[in-house]
Amino acid sequence: MQTIKKICGKLLSKDIKIPGLLFIDSPGHAAFNNLRKRGGNLADIAILVIDINEGLKPQTLESIEILKQYKTPFIIALNKIDLINGYRKIENKFLLESINSQPESFQKVLDEKLYKIVESLFGLGFDSERFDRLTDYTKQISLIPCSAKTGDGIAELLMVISGLSQKYLENSLKTDVKGPGKGIILEIKEEKGLGTTLDVIIYDGSISKNDQIIIGTFDEPIITKVKAIFEPEKSRLKSVNKVSASSGVKISAIGIENAISGMPLKVISNIEDDVNEIKQEINEILIELDNEGVAIKADSLGSMEALIKLLKENNIKVKRASIGNISKKDISEVSAELDPLNKVILGFNVKSEITKEVKVILSNVIYTIIDKLKKWQDEEKKKIEAKELENVTRPCKIKILQDYVFRASNPAVVGIEVLAGTLKIGTPLFRDEKKLTDVKSMQLEKENIKEIPQGKQGAISLPDVTIGRQINENDILYSFVTEQEFRKLKELKRFLNTDEIEILKEIANINRKNNPLWGI
Repeated sequence: MQTIKKICGKLLSKDIKIPGLLFIDSPGHAAFNNLRKRGGNLADIAILVIDINEGLKPQTLESIEILKQYKTPFIIALNKIDLINGYRKIENKFLLESINSQPESFQKVLDEKLYKIVESLFGLGFDSERFDRLTDYTKQISLIPCSAKTGDGIAELLMVISGLSQKYLENSLKTDVKGPGKGIILEIKEEKGLGTTLDVIIYDGSISKNDQIIIGTFDEPIITKVKAIFEPEKSRLKSVNKVSASSGVKISAIGIENAISGMPLKVISNIEDDVNEIKQEINEILIELDNEGVAIKADSLGSMEALIKLLKENNIKVKRASIGNISKKDISEVSAELDPLNKVILGFNVKSEITKEVKVILSNVIYTIIDKLKKWQDEEKKKIEAKELENVTRPCKIKILQDYVFRASNPAVVGIEVLAGTLKIGTPLFRDEKKLTDVKSMQLEKENIKEIPQGKQGAISLPDVTIGRQINENDILYSFVTEQEFRKLKELKRFLNTDEIEILKEIANINRKNNPLWGI
């Protein structure tokens, strides 16, 4: 707290009594997702950093989704104001004084950029305003212009967080440093000379060197002993014998290679009770999967949860989900899927074996993964549709246009409008249950074409018929679908659009006038 008071100076109220703030830098949302404990998120408040010159990016939207999911209050740091044209660093002045001392052109652009972000946030359902213009801290999100490079706005950032913490988060700031340590694994890292280590946030109790600890996994918990504890000190690690909540530490221990980011860690006081507690906690966070769907791999438990949540919001089912890089086993399992649209593995922040057996989509942005998946599935649907329907007559309905008979016979050439479906060369046509002719060729504006889509007009040639005898102007003709084709189309109706399904019903009704069981 002394550091905060030193930075904030006169900005800070004298009655601030919070013990201090533990900052956890989580680039992107992956690490933030790991910061959840039983009953909610470990973070009491979050700072969402936005480049004021770029506005809301896909990663920003994902972070906001995560914050909404965990109901975590947050403020926004509008960074890089020093890159706005005209900015001058003014020493020994707080932010508002500094802004007011800048050129008018700078102040105008700053406000324009700030209110563009306010508008974007409003579109997401958030009321926001610059911190000094806020009317209600409980209903509005505080925006603090700042510069990480020059330090402008950092004092104001600390002031706002300290004030909010003091007023609204008093209960969240209470910890018991006497009990057994409880923590969350933020990251797993290989350190030279130490091997596998755990970056852990201790949020309750204390942990000491040689303590026996239990770590949650998807299977049986890991039970091991603390070999060493390190606290960050500037740019190096400092070895310590004991730490208490709230602390960010690095732990070295044996047998932790299979630990997973996001899992709980606890100092053992009663091994049977602690195993049961850890298992119960894991059961509460395990993810419900579907009987069918895509497979996903992520770098941590938190990332996996975030990816599944956003996939389900986009009505995408998930059959398999696990932590780690995509392996040959993953590829083998997914390649056995019967539905070709599910032969895909989505990888968030992971690597993959090279394969042609299944589609692999990799990214460190969830929205990118979802967009790529939707695009791939749409393309695959079209390929499947083309293959399944290539030898079947598609439902189509056309009208012979009045005063557009170019030739009466041998072959007849007439103008038509496609009322529904798509008319293609070779399509057989019928009326009143009887096949009349096939479309031999077609033209649009004197150019030969292969098909005419719904709502368009064109000229077609029809052999073996005479206009005025078998066919007349204003006649409505349908594509001639056999009973066998009708049954096939019913099976594949997921590949037909709404209009084609309606035409199929009309074709069935025409044929069932004399044969009620047609197509059944």
